[in-house]
Amino acid sequence: MKAFRQTMSWVIPIVIGLLIALLIKQFLFQIVRVDGPSMLPNLQNNERVFCLKTAKIHRGSVIVFDANGVDPQVATKTDYVKRVIGVPGDTVRSDNGNIYVNGRKINQNYINKTQRTSGTGDWTLRSVSVQNNWLRNSGATRVPKGEYFVLGDHRSVSNDGRYWGFVPKSKIDGVVKVPSWTGTATTRYNVNQEWKHYWAN
Repeated sequence: MKAFRQTMSWVIPIVIGLLIALLIKQFLFQIVRVDGPSMLPNLQNNERVFCLKTAKIHRGSVIVFDANGVDPQVATKTDYVKRVIGVPGDTVRSDNGNIYVNGRKINQNYINKTQRTSGTGDWTLRSVSVQNNWLRNSGATRVPKGEYFVLGDHRSVSNDGRYWGFVPKSKIDGVVKVPSWTGTATTRYNVNQEWKHYWAN
């Protein structure tokens, strides 16, 4: 009996700790590894960031979502990290590297002019949906209810909403926040705070 009590004295705290960790990961935040160059220059390949589960999603927020069921090329749970450009009801178009949401030009200070013009392209939601034969929402002119339109910051290499469409809210794990010990002050701001300055002046 004494041996059992001694065993339980260290087993129970371990079990409780594991349960707390699981609850935090499920409902509050988790650490996510960025895979690939699609969010350069603001997020590096293999960089580890926080995914906040309860954070509000804004235009300009960087989010983590499960691409399985979103990108037709993905067949298992795979985390994608992209930037929200359009929220439900928005129209989105691109003209010479400038992006317009509901007819209003947005701020893209998080990437430079060359990065915008060399990879973003000229399109509307309808034109890219038809051109890339989206399996869902082909011919859409607005972001559907309960869904989001996303792009990578490194537009010339990013596999994003232009090619497969919208991200349902149910697929979104949370909003990315870069901790103080990684990146630079500029790149941290471009991920953590840029959404506050979404519209161009």
